[in-house]
Amino acid sequence: MKENLILDKSYKFAVRIIRLYQFLKKDKKEYELSKQILRSGTSVGSNVEEAIGGSSRKDFAAKLGIAYREARETKFRLRLLHDTDYIEKKLFDSLLNDCEELLRIIGSIQVTLKKSNS
Repeated sequence: MKENLILDKSYKFAVRIIRLYQFLKKDKKEYELSKQILRSGTSVGSNVEEAIGGSSRKDFAAKLGIAYREARETKFRLRLLHDTDYIEKKLFDSLLNDCEELLRIIGSIQVTLKKSNS
């Protein structure tokens, strides 16, 4: 099976977000933000997967746009968790780096799509 960079990275990011959720619930007794970051952080990969299986180029672009917005939301929630002392700097920096990498990759794909539609 051919490797798909964005699919692989978004899946691995979702796994890390699930582990973060588990940590927040068990160790920090944090329930509201943990549910929100679980939803947005795993939604990135779900929408990438849907984009790849899209029925048209327009469908692909729409699902990729959703993935990008979910990654932005996840970035916001990571910042909240860090700035309210739920997660330490090392974990925050690592997750934020992964999230920003996904944003760059998805953004680059979106730019390429727009150029090819022009």
